[in-house]
Amino acid sequence: MAVTGWLESLRTAEKTALLQDGRRKVHYLFPDGKEMAEEYDEKSGELLVRKWRVKSALGALGQWQIEVGEPALPGAGSPGPEFIKENNANPIFMRKDTKMNFQWRIRNLPYPKDVYSVCVDHKERCIVVRTTNKKYYKKFSIPDLDRHQLPLDESSLSFAHANCTLIISYQKPKEILVAEAELQKELKKVKTAHSSDGDYVETEAQSAPHPYHRAKKRQLVREPKSV
Repeated sequence: MAVTGWLESLRTAEKTALLQDGRRKVHYLFPDGKEMAEEYDEKSGELLVRKWRVKSALGALGQWQIEVGEPALPGAGSPGPEFIKENNANPIFMRKDTKMNFQWRIRNLPYPKDVYSVCVDHKERCIVVRTTNKKYYKKFSIPDLDRHQLPLDESSLSFAHANCTLIISYQKPKEILVAEAELQKELKKVKTAHSSDGDYVETEAQSAPHPYHRAKKRQLVREPKSV
């Protein structure tokens, strides 16, 4: 029922789509005012970005919170060379999924693989990463499993280490794979505007209407009639 409930909320959300720079960008506006933006590779269909934005109690738009994709640089805008150098040495956490796995990468972790411990905390419904030398600790949830109210399975979890990067994988349960396939069918029904000139690139501080909506309103392409 949880999977069906989440799919139903995606189906009923107001959706607009834009094809730009080899990516299919989809914007969702939910009845409670929350926004979700996703970006898919046009050819492979792989999810590249997912982020959320909510309004404050006073109705002001907040910053986009990234769930999947490259993290925004802290203080992006006018960092000095010293700031950039310092942050490049710190561990960088990001999520980058594959078709069959949820996957996270933690860069700038130079320790050998046997130093790391990666496990499931069932009580807190999260994954815990720690090192035996006590140099790194992090815990994070899998929002997809929370939305579908699915349990975490220790046997689905694995990790590898290469080039100072810890790669953590969690095999997607069949319920997630089915839900993702159903969502792709739903998204094919959404009329998609096209842009090749980069006029509608989104910024993190944007407070104007979402660029996907602007593209739709300006009718960048003539949409085919429904048959």
